[in-house]
Amino acid sequence: MNVIASALAAGCVLAAAGVLAALCAPARARPGLVGAATAGIGLAGLVAGVAALRGQAFTARLPGLLPLTGVQLGLDPLGGWFIAVTGGVLAVTALYGIGYAGHGHGPSGRAVQSALPVFALALLLVPAAASVPTLLVLWELMAATSLVLVLAEHRARPAVAEAGRWYAVLTHLGFVAILLGLVLYAAHAGGDSFADLRAAHLSPGVRGVVFVLVLTGFGSKSGLVPLHVWLPRAHAEAPSPVSAMLSAAMVNLGVYGVVRVGFDLLGGGARWWWLLVLALGVVSALYGILQAAVAADLKRLLAYSTVENMGLVFLGLGAAGIFHTADAPALAALAMSAALLHVLNHAGFKALLFTAAGSVLRATGSRDLDALGGLRPRMPVTTALFAVGALGAAALPPGNGFVSEWLLLQSLVHALPAGGVVTAVAMPLAVAAVALTAGLAVATFVKALGVGFFARPRSDAAASAAEPPPSMLAAMGALAAACAGLALAPTALGGVLSRAAGAALHVPAAAVGGGVSVHLAGVASTMSPLLIAVALVAAVAVTAVLVRLVTIRVARRRAVPLWDCGAGAPTARMQYTATSFAEPMQRVFDDVLAPETDVDVTPHAESAYLVARVAYQARVPDRVEHAVYAPIVAAARRLGRLGPVLANGSVHRYLAYGFFGVIGLLLVLAVTR
Repeated sequence: MNVIASALAAGCVLAAAGVLAALCAPARARPGLVGAATAGIGLAGLVAGVAALRGQAFTARLPGLLPLTGVQLGLDPLGGWFIAVTGGVLAVTALYGIGYAGHGHGPSGRAVQSALPVFALALLLVPAAASVPTLLVLWELMAATSLVLVLAEHRARPAVAEAGRWYAVLTHLGFVAILLGLVLYAAHAGGDSFADLRAAHLSPGVRGVVFVLVLTGFGSKSGLVPLHVWLPRAHAEAPSPVSAMLSAAMVNLGVYGVVRVGFDLLGGGARWWWLLVLALGVVSALYGILQAAVAADLKRLLAYSTVENMGLVFLGLGAAGIFHTADAPALAALAMSAALLHVLNHAGFKALLFTAAGSVLRATGSRDLDALGGLRPRMPVTTALFAVGALGAAALPPGNGFVSEWLLLQSLVHALPAGGVVTAVAMPLAVAAVALTAGLAVATFVKALGVGFFARPRSDAAASAAEPPPSMLAAMGALAAACAGLALAPTALGGVLSRAAGAALHVPAAAVGGGVSVHLAGVASTMSPLLIAVALVAAVAVTAVLVRLVTIRVARRRAVPLWDCGAGAPTARMQYTATSFAEPMQRVFDDVLAPETDVDVTPHAESAYLVARVAYQARVPDRVEHAVYAPIVAAARRLGRLGPVLANGSVHRYLAYGFFGVIGLLLVLAVTR
């Protein structure tokens, strides 16, 4: 029997079992049963994805599940790549969620628990959809169940309900854009299966409209600026295991949608499509990391880091599209491979970072970096695991993010011979953007790790923190091991990565190969992550030995207290907070970030000249949200106030509405005739 069919069927059975357990099992056993079912769904997806990447084909048609069209499924190496990534994330984060929910944290209601396995199954089946109706139904199922999970803790914090409203509005506006684009495509193609769409011959205008619509819809799911405003809210307010699933798995499906429609179904399109994608990727990467650099909320910082990394992925997709239109298949394959590999690497280190942040939140009750600190001696394992994820997010060797960003830079740097003037201008700017993004990412995660874990504790909760249970540590350890494997041996994925990139571009793609060293096809460039890691370990070991020798020699002398200028021993108030650490960067990018400050002076009751209290507040709002969405929200509220006026209960007014409506319709018909 087909392995993919068996794995997907097992995933469906496990999803049904998980829903049944959520509805019928007692409260104490519910998290374990639902978590085990969700982990099983993830493993089934991993098996199916690996089988597709190894060349196994799968198609299925289930005519009775959807009216008129039925359900059409199919899996190729491109879909297999995304299903395998999603399955791996689901399997590990679901096991983490068992320990997280089993100790009084996270969602526990039956409705929320029953949504989790359905959400996991929808995540896996979206890349397996082979027709427009199937894709739309599964996409909406994924959106609806993820909204339920985001709202899991709405009774505990008002910010959760607000995040849910933003997410609901933007995700459904994105769905409308996808719906319009794909329905327009199917109408001109004369069929709704992906095979019909590939064979269709559309005019350039229709193709351009379809691509812009689907880019808008899928880009909103990936958090591209300016459609990103839901992401830092929803990912920060959702329970930590759900945050990991959203940020490491769900946002990837926006990337999948653009690759599937833009490259596979539409065949690559015009150059301006990919210049637009490249520009959106650059803006998203820079804006996301700037907001992360000044964020003091740990989960909000990680959410904006997701915006940054999705920007880098779309930057790679844009470069691949430009090379594809310029008839440079080797560079197109390299840029596509870099984008797909970064999807995998980001899934690994972001799932690890969000689960580590969840452990911190569970131990301290806070995600405010200004109130944390001192976690390293109290949570040493969590600190080490967070450091592994931070190394990957900062794109420093030997982190796994370094490999895919190096591949991306290689494709951009070697682009000048191909593509003409447009490429000659766009690619150096893209290289500069990637370099600036990498530098800001280093500062961001130095802040998160240094201030949050290595500084002195700045609250009683941080001072009394403790490690999470072994099940949560084991899940985080598995993610860290995956990150280490991706960082040190990326060439092990060379074959399957080439198949996925080739399925997207419809050309043979063998961009990455080699053994210990990474060799790039068509590009004279080689790099060995393993040798770099060995050299770094040796350098650290030599430095540690030298420091130890110096310490032994100095220890023979008389020890005296360090001169402290008479101020006494250093305290937590003398150290950098996350806000003060980011203040110099905030000054440099003041025009982009537009920080807000507020000073409230309260005079003394007996005299207006005596000050009783001074309150100072500084915040860095999302400037895009304030400039673009705030006026729209204000206009919608003003329009909403007209509701009671227009619908005041008067029958005469309602009859007048109907009368003038019919008269207007008759006038329109008369004019059109």
